[in-house]
Amino acid sequence: MAEPTGRWRVLIAGGGTGGHVYPGLAIAEEWVRRHPDTEVVFVGTERGLEATAVPRAGYRLRTIAARGFPRRPGFALLKATLALLASLGQTWRILAEESPRVVVVTGGYVSGPVGLLAKLRGIPLVVQEQNSVPGATNRWLSLIATEVHISFLESRHYFRRRDHLKVTGNPIRRSLLRQDRTTAYEALRLDPAKRTLLVFGGSRGAASINRAMAGALQRLARVPRLQVLWQTGSDDAEWATGETAKLPLPVRVTPYLERMEMAYAVADLAVCRAGAMTIAELTACGVPAVLVPYPHATHDHQTENAKGLVDRGAAEMIADSALQGDELARRIDALLRDEPRLRRMGRNARAFSRTNAAERIADSMETLAAIGRAPSASELGEGE
Repeated sequence: MAEPTGRWRVLIAGGGTGGHVYPGLAIAEEWVRRHPDTEVVFVGTERGLEATAVPRAGYRLRTIAARGFPRRPGFALLKATLALLASLGQTWRILAEESPRVVVVTGGYVSGPVGLLAKLRGIPLVVQEQNSVPGATNRWLSLIATEVHISFLESRHYFRRRDHLKVTGNPIRRSLLRQDRTTAYEALRLDPAKRTLLVFGGSRGAASINRAMAGALQRLARVPRLQVLWQTGSDDAEWATGETAKLPLPVRVTPYLERMEMAYAVADLAVCRAGAMTIAELTACGVPAVLVPYPHATHDHQTENAKGLVDRGAAEMIADSALQGDELARRIDALLRDEPRLRRMGRNARAFSRTNAAERIADSMETLAAIGRAPSASELGEGE
């Protein structure tokens, strides 16, 4: 239930996975830094990552019943349709109670009803798209949005309407850029005299990366001055811990990394998926990577994300179907033994980053919240 105050508000919707939640949190962080006398309210579901991540960050979360639509007809489709109808009523009530001056959506099924009804209520609507291949919800909402902020120039041709597109990059949290490496080593209980391999699969882990990593450990134990920080997800943490118990290689296994900014601060090399937010964070922190795109991502957008870094000499890529322990160990070993190349990859990664995305989106929000109307094409810079 809403907790009305005298402050005026902005509303951010998006959820399910970290790829939709963390951009919203980064935008909220920048907005509150500028306007501490206003309030940011989130809309999400009770099932997604936002249910824990948003309250933990100190923001109020309103929930709706939206859920993803299955690709095949059946009972699940009926449930999704009923949930959509319920979420429309819930969203209408939330918008009426919160009266936001501007609405930002970051994608996922939660964004659909929020974006549609914001438009119907005459509230400026900002769409933020993380991936090189935009999601279906954001592509549809782009037709009615006031502004659309994209992260890759290559995404432009996926949108039928382009007069309101702005290439801003993916918003990242300021804390990612302000980490002290020594403090991070201490907090993560790692040895600053060793090189750190960071392995992770997103907020939920990645089973194929975990299996390959387990198969790579014996060979990696022969790599000098190496330690591993391995975020497995909750399902694989117990058996992964068992795999490392008798190895001479120092491996810290954890189900979830609460402070990813500290993990990036100590990482000399990362093995991970190629989600858009992961790419944004790797490049902002200048961390070279071996990328394993998630093979079931919509339109295989993670492969496209990864190619952007590979083509710029900032990463290597292994297809999930080709991921084996021996091959992963060989790639890691070769990179860690070639310090000049590793440093060059880190510089190339940082050169690819856009660290001011949250600031640029907040600039647009300020304009829209103040004037309460869609800016003209000249104000937008004609899709710069």
